[in-house]
Amino acid sequence: MQMNRVVKSLIAAVGVAATYSVAQAADITGAGATFPYPIYAKWAEAYKKSTGNGLNYQSIGSGGGIKQIKAKTVDFGASDMPLKAEELDAEGLTQFPAVIGGVVPVVNVDGIAPGQLKMTGEVLAGIFGGKITKWNAAEIASINPGVKLPAEEITVVHRSDGSGTTFLWTDYLSKVSAEFKSSVGASTAVKWPVGLGGKGNEGVAANVQRIKNSIGYVEYAYVKRNKMTYTQMKNLDGQFVSPDDENFKAAASHADWAKAPGMYLVLTNQAGKASWPVTGASFILMHKSQAEAEKGKEVLKFFDWAFKNGGQMATDLEYVPMPAPVVKLIEDSWKAKIKDASGKALW
Repeated sequence: MQMNRVVKSLIAAVGVAATYSVAQAADITGAGATFPYPIYAKWAEAYKKSTGNGLNYQSIGSGGGIKQIKAKTVDFGASDMPLKAEELDAEGLTQFPAVIGGVVPVVNVDGIAPGQLKMTGEVLAGIFGGKITKWNAAEIASINPGVKLPAEEITVVHRSDGSGTTFLWTDYLSKVSAEFKSSVGASTAVKWPVGLGGKGNEGVAANVQRIKNSIGYVEYAYVKRNKMTYTQMKNLDGQFVSPDDENFKAAASHADWAKAPGMYLVLTNQAGKASWPVTGASFILMHKSQAEAEKGKEVLKFFDWAFKNGGQMATDLEYVPMPAPVVKLIEDSWKAKIKDASGKALW
């Protein structure tokens, strides 16, 4: 598939940019979420061609990104779990959303085609909570009449690293299942009662592809890249929907960024007939006071370029680019919050 080849070549290209970045004074470093890595790779490759400046982005998971930006070892961190205003203030950080996407359940069951299997939040909470253990369980069969389900044990695959994708997934399951909320809860890292771990979206995707009768959760760009078997999901309005950028956009349309303290918004389980239930923004974290002003300014220039020039690239990978009014809010926040050591605004 052409999209598969394009994404792979772009990820290879950003790796080259990463190696070259040591010699480029204006090049920037970032680390964190694997959720947006495919689009950051694509933006980085195009930005390098346009400006000559590179991005070295380490796809290590949101937990690692938060740790690295707090430790000031990168120019920006990336997390799919936004930090609350109190934590941002305590750490001298600010955050803004960069792109929106969807987390998708993926399965490896013989005879099941992409989009054929239907899932509800309650059933997924039962599976990932260890309560539903076989593919032909009544809870799954009842919402999939006519689908041949094997009498096999379900192998659950989850993230092994601190992950914003896990935060979005467990936040959603906690919203639809009181039992899951009390027994597992919502966080970037939880104590899973069942299953095996994979590092990054890449690791989960690889394990699901390798293990028969497995189920996992990954960002949709990884579904497309790896030609994985996704399921439909029942949303808050009771509609079964398939994952795509239009359904992510429908969920994101409910976001009121102007009223969100510190731009903290979680977009799971949104109303709307077309809304994909596990939709989320990926956030960029930066220090308000930039010790290396030129590096800080280059980060802002990169994302400004991406907002203005990278929308179609995001859409091509089934992400949702930030709408123009939200971009204005973001860049206004840069002017107000991000400054050099003397207190002068960088933007």
